[in-house]
Amino acid sequence: MSKVFVVDSYDKPLNPVHPGWARLLLKQGKASVYRRFPFTIILKTVVGLPQVEPLRIKIDPGSQTTGIAVVNDTSGEVVFAANLEHRGKEIKKRLDNRRAVRRNRRARLTRYRKPRFNNRKRGIGWLPPSLESRVANILTWVNRLRRYCPCTSISQELVKFDLQKMENPEISGVEYQQGTLQGYEMRQYLLEKWKRQCVYCAKKNVPLQIEHIHPRANGGTDRISNLTLSCEKCNLAKGTQDIREYLARKPDVLKHILAQAKAPLKDATAVNATRWLLYERLKATGLPVECGSGGRTHFNRRRLNLPKEHWIDAACVGKSTPEVLLINGIKPLLISAFGHGRRQMCLMSEAGFPRTKPKARHFPHEFHTGDIVRAIVPARRKNSGVHVGRLSAKAKGGFTIYTKKGKVTDISKNYCQILQRADGYGYTYEK
Repeated sequence: MSKVFVVDSYDKPLNPVHPGWARLLLKQGKASVYRRFPFTIILKTVVGLPQVEPLRIKIDPGSQTTGIAVVNDTSGEVVFAANLEHRGKEIKKRLDNRRAVRRNRRARLTRYRKPRFNNRKRGIGWLPPSLESRVANILTWVNRLRRYCPCTSISQELVKFDLQKMENPEISGVEYQQGTLQGYEMRQYLLEKWKRQCVYCAKKNVPLQIEHIHPRANGGTDRISNLTLSCEKCNLAKGTQDIREYLARKPDVLKHILAQAKAPLKDATAVNATRWLLYERLKATGLPVECGSGGRTHFNRRRLNLPKEHWIDAACVGKSTPEVLLINGIKPLLISAFGHGRRQMCLMSEAGFPRTKPKARHFPHEFHTGDIVRAIVPARRKNSGVHVGRLSAKAKGGFTIYTKKGKVTDISKNYCQILQRADGYGYTYEK
C-alpha cells in the first residue's frame, strides 16, 4: 500500500508511515496536512534523534510518460509510485503555431520586426523547449521527493535506442544481440509502437510474435519499418501472403498498419537527446546515480513476473532491484504537466493579433488557475454538492472546476476552499 510521507516540525523528512497511522496522528491533533499531492503530513512535535531508513528514487524516463518509484532496497517495498505525463508535444505544437503566425506577418509586409539570425546564441547543453520541459519535470519531482522522504540514491534507466539498427539491422554484427538480454531492446520498441496488441485482430494480453509486414520469403527485410506484432493464430493465417491480399476485407486495418509502419522515430529520438543531460543534472543533486539499460529493466520485470506499467518499469531499473518487489495495494499517482501559464499574456486572433486584454497578474480574490480546491455548493443551487478538482480561475469569481466526473462550471468563489496551491501539475489516482 502507498505510504504517507512525514516531515517533522523543521521540514526534515522522516520515514513514511501507513495511511492508518497518518489518520490516527491527524485525528489526535499530533500532525496536520502539509501537502495533498503527494499526501504529506507535518508533525507538531520535535523528533529528537529520528532513525530513518534510506530510500531510492527510481526513474524510467520516457518521451510521453515517465515512471517514478520510491523503493526501499532493504525490504523491497515500493513506498510511492507515479506516472508523470509530459507536455512536450503541446509545447512543440504551440511553438509551431507561433512561428507560423510570425512568418505570415512578415510575408504580408506589415509593420513588424525583421527576422534575426546573427544574434542567436545557444549555450552548452542547450535543448529545444519541448525536450527541456521533459528534463525539468523529472528534476522537479526528484527534488520534491527528496524533501518529503529520506532518499539517499537515484537509479535512472539510461536507455539508448539504436536508430540505425531500427532502420537497418544488417549494418552491424550480432555479438551484442546474444546473451540473456537478447532481443529485448527491439522487441520493447515494437511493443510500445504497436500498443501491445495484435495488429490484425487487436487481441491484448496474449503472446505476441514479431511479424514481417512484407514477408521475407517475398523479398522483405528486417528493417524496423517492416516489423510488427501479431498473435500466433494471425501469424500462421497470414503466412507468406502479401498484406494487401490478407487484409483485403479490412481496408481500415490495412491503412492503419501501413501508416503506422512509416511513423517517425520521434519518441526514441527524444529519449536519446535527453538521457545524458538528465544524468548530469541528477548527478548535480549530490546523490549517487545508478544507471541501467532498458534490457536490464525488461529482464528484471520478467524475472519478477510483473505487469507492464511505467511505474513498475521504474521500480525494476538497475542492478539494485531487490529479489522481491512488494507492490500490493499501490495506487500510482498520475501527474500531468500543465505549465504555469506565464508565456502567452493574451489570446491571439487567426491573423496573429491580440484579441483580448493581457492576462491579469493578480485577481481581486485569492484563487489562481491550477489551484486544487474543494467546493461545497449548498442545496437548491446550481451544481449543488461537493466538487474537488483543479480550478480554472476568473476575475469575477465564476470558476470552472475539473473533477474526476467531468467539468463543473459557474462555481462561486464563496463556496471554494483551497486544498493545494497551483504548481503547474494536475493530479489523479489511477485504479
